[in-house]
Amino acid sequence: MCQLLGMNCNVPTDICFSFTGFQARGGATDVHADGWGIAFFEQRGVRLFLDPQPSCTSPIAALVREYPIRSKNVVAHIRKATQGVVALENTHPFMREAWGRYWIFAHNGNLPSFSPTLDGSFLPVGNTDSERAFCWLLQSLRQRFGEMLPGPDALFDALCEISLEPGSHGEFNFLLSNGDCLIAHASTRLAYIERKAPFAEAHLKDEDVTVDFSEVTTPDDRVAVIATVPLTDNEPWQTMPPGSLWLFEEGLARRQATTTAGIRQTP
Repeated sequence: MCQLLGMNCNVPTDICFSFTGFQARGGATDVHADGWGIAFFEQRGVRLFLDPQPSCTSPIAALVREYPIRSKNVVAHIRKATQGVVALENTHPFMREAWGRYWIFAHNGNLPSFSPTLDGSFLPVGNTDSERAFCWLLQSLRQRFGEMLPGPDALFDALCEISLEPGSHGEFNFLLSNGDCLIAHASTRLAYIERKAPFAEAHLKDEDVTVDFSEVTTPDDRVAVIATVPLTDNEPWQTMPPGSLWLFEEGLARRQATTTAGIRQTP
């Protein structure tokens, strides 16, 4: 299946180091060769890069790897197609506007029997279960909150309930952000690490690359990185329990809730 990568920070930070390892998994060190994408929040704007080609050979991915775009919230995805053809419109992450804000969503898993009724407020462009689930989540949030933009805590509480429905149809690991926070749902598999002072060296699993974060950070920096599979082999990554929802703000895992959403793994 697919793999996810997210980053949440207290100051704008580049993701070049983590993306270097993640990029290799898109067809070089792993089988996720059906497209890739990454979204960077900058204030209320979003830079979104998508390519249906394998990330390991994508010129766009090479640009992102070398271009130190700084952001407080980043969502990335490499795809192994289950539902939907390999095409640009089916490439994650997906973006929609709601409450005058951009929302970014990426999904790892398979929801073979999830066919919700959509009221037209959010509609999929492609033919993936992932985009369909994203539209349904936003539709459900709109029905719950009306014209009022939910804050991070209200959004988290709502997703604890709303995620139950698509999660009951299969594997529903996802990352969601509107630029204020990053929410991660570990249906079956996600891990995270919080980097903060005192900073140390980190070495990638997929590339022979090491960085000493003490040389490129300040003592006040905090960075949380979320990935389907840990990206480094010398850091204390924390495994998220299956069926858990996490709220990341200012580079820290601020809230966790254990749910029953999406703990059933499909073949």
